[in-house]
Amino acid sequence: MHRELLLLGLLRQQDMHGYQLNEFIDQALSACSDLKRPTAYFLLDKMAAAGWIKEKRADTSKRPVRRVFTLTAAGEAAFQRLLRENLSAWLPATFPGDMGLAFADALPSTEAAALLTERRTALRAALEAMQKVPDHGGTLQWVIEHQARHLAAELDWLDSRLAALQAHPTTGKPWRPSTSKA
Repeated sequence: MHRELLLLGLLRQQDMHGYQLNEFIDQALSACSDLKRPTAYFLLDKMAAAGWIKEKRADTSKRPVRRVFTLTAAGEAAFQRLLRENLSAWLPATFPGDMGLAFADALPSTEAAALLTERRTALRAALEAMQKVPDHGGTLQWVIEHQARHLAAELDWLDSRLAALQAHPTTGKPWRPSTSKA
């Protein structure tokens, strides 16, 4: 329900058409949200059917007719309920990249180190991009700061693993990572 919360929260701030919603999410929250355009439009239709939002057609002479979405009273109630549920819940973070870490010892340590160095480069770029996101003020900035802290912690952890791997290299055969903290 976090995706519905996001859309309702944005519509709570102002009426928007789907393209505006998606552009804002892409530009300001893409590192914090996995909401894709097709899913956003599906959810907007679903929320309209539920009475949480209403849509009106905006005719522009130069563009196709746009659907502008407005939050309804039922949508405000749904937003408040979802907000309270989301704020009070601890939701575990999962990292799909951890599956590769689980089996990294199946590769020679030099290859594992090279691949993790590639990961580090991408991670560093993501952190730098996050640090360039303009300050949105208010609690929206908390989302950006939270994501930046996660990226920084991931970078710190990855650096410690790379240092340990490089301190104890093996050549050409599988290795077992150290369980000690490095």
